[in-house]
Amino acid sequence: MAGLIAALLTPLVFFEPFKLIEAKVFDILSIISPPKPDPYGVEVVAIDEPSFSQIGQRWPWPRTLHAQLAEHLRAAGAKVIVFDVIFSEPSTEEDDKRLAAALGPDVVLAADDVLTKLEHGVQVTRVNPIDPFLDAGAVPGVASVAPDGDIYLRQMPTQADSFAAEVLRLAGHPVQPPPEGALIQHFGPTRTYPTVSYYQALDPEEFLQPGRFKDKIVLVGLSLKAATSADAGAPDTFATAYTLTTGDLTAGVEVQATIIDNLRLGLFVIPLPRIAVLALLFGGAFLAAALSIRGVTWRTGFAALFVVILLVAGAWVVLRFERVWMPPVLPAAAALAVFGTRFGLDYARERQLRHAVSEAFSRYLSPDLVAELARDPSSLKLGGERRNLSILFCDVRGFTSLSERLKDQPERLTSLINRLLDPLSEAVLKEGGTIDKYMGDCVMAFWNAPLPRPDHPQRAVSAALHMMEAVSALNETLRREEGEDAPVFAVGIGINTGDCVVGNVGSRWRYDYSVLGDTVNLASRLESLSKEYKVSLILGPDTAEAVRDDYVLIELDRIAVRGRATESAIFTVVAPASQRHDPAIAELAETHARAIEAMREGRRDIALTHVVRCQSLAPSLADYYRTLLYKISAMRD
Repeated sequence: MAGLIAALLTPLVFFEPFKLIEAKVFDILSIISPPKPDPYGVEVVAIDEPSFSQIGQRWPWPRTLHAQLAEHLRAAGAKVIVFDVIFSEPSTEEDDKRLAAALGPDVVLAADDVLTKLEHGVQVTRVNPIDPFLDAGAVPGVASVAPDGDIYLRQMPTQADSFAAEVLRLAGHPVQPPPEGALIQHFGPTRTYPTVSYYQALDPEEFLQPGRFKDKIVLVGLSLKAATSADAGAPDTFATAYTLTTGDLTAGVEVQATIIDNLRLGLFVIPLPRIAVLALLFGGAFLAAALSIRGVTWRTGFAALFVVILLVAGAWVVLRFERVWMPPVLPAAAALAVFGTRFGLDYARERQLRHAVSEAFSRYLSPDLVAELARDPSSLKLGGERRNLSILFCDVRGFTSLSERLKDQPERLTSLINRLLDPLSEAVLKEGGTIDKYMGDCVMAFWNAPLPRPDHPQRAVSAALHMMEAVSALNETLRREEGEDAPVFAVGIGINTGDCVVGNVGSRWRYDYSVLGDTVNLASRLESLSKEYKVSLILGPDTAEAVRDDYVLIELDRIAVRGRATESAIFTVVAPASQRHDPAIAELAETHARAIEAMREGRRDIALTHVVRCQSLAPSLADYYRTLLYKISAMRD
């Protein structure tokens, strides 16, 4: 297992974008107690805001000013004078002569390598200072640096004529260029290096302590605080490891100072070859495998934490004291993957049966039922069994006409039916029901299987009432969203209670947990009759008998039921039982019963009187009572 995981992670070792993740970790570890040059090998003369204010001239400044600076620095004892400014174009003839006269073999001027992408490759163009300055003895040094793909500066320049190499050569510290891929060790955030303003260096005797520049490398360049925020960006500023913590960019002049000290003291960092990183990856994976070989326990979490800390701490120690970068990301990821895989396998074996039950029923049971089955799988009997269930069918009224109206807008139609089925399904699941299937705009659900629910008729009726409320709420929402053109939904619901066969029904390739029997057929018929009787909910006789103490019911009619010699009464819900003693509800129940009795006995006028009274008592049943009026009107006395 460890070998397989390590092999799967192997491509990341050579995947360039992943190296940026390792680089971010390098940034973090490299600023934890970094080595500090003692003393710093460079003094920075900053072309900064105070200098612009004091000098009072716009950039670029006259080269006579730089000539004065070079002369004052030389007089102050500077060993090497370095301008991190590219004088690649001539200024005025007088200014250029003045600066050339101030230059000499103790001065390094910045050069640049410009990369131009061509169809057949990359062209490198060297941009040097103008010839009069080089003829005066100044030495050019390539100041170009190469930020990584995330725009952070980490790579040491490796050219033999780099800015840092030329500075150190003039200072009497000849060094070999660092190996390819060497990384910069940054020593602090911006303005870490000893820095004075340009205007102060123009008159060191007035502004600076004596001997400030004696035998020092003095580096002159732009260092503008106002342009060093990471969001703003600016020319000749760079994101470094400390940008992660401060959000500031570092001026190019200070970056060059850092590179000089990296090269002078050998503080740059050598990254491990990718083959060595690959070996670390396999090592981390097999270490984790060894620590979890006896299975996963509560101690395994501490072992995983130990391995990660060991790898990260080891990487920091090697970085800090050996100047070698040993990226811990992939080894730690491999170790965690091994621990996680072992935990997953053990967990899967331990809970295999519970997982199977949850997987089998999670698509049509409420979360509570799935959790209960997972806790007690023995309560589930696979195959068919006979059980007393409550069956609910819910159909959306007028959906066929809506489908016809939106036939050219299938996305709109799908959105509407989904918005409707969602609260309808939620009502079923909230009452612990099982959704059997969706049939277009119809929902079929049942209660008391697979887990017993003694109060299944009450739960089914409660779900039906919630469905009706949800449809009303959706209509109100659509009306607010779309105005008068919004569709108006209604539902017809039929509920019946009785014995059914319930179990896995289907073939060996595909099956559903479903119910069969005459009880199901009658529930479907009751849902269809709700359209004829103009009511939203019709209860079968057994359901009505079971919930009679919980709701105020009225008998709608009697219908013929297959398997029964006599007609069976069907009912609807008027109100919850708590309103049974409300005068209007009590009168409605009594008057309705008299109206139905008078109809059956053929007393036409009395039935009409009672139905008209009921119509005024129950406006929500007005359409139903209107159908009764039509039936009574067709009767003969």
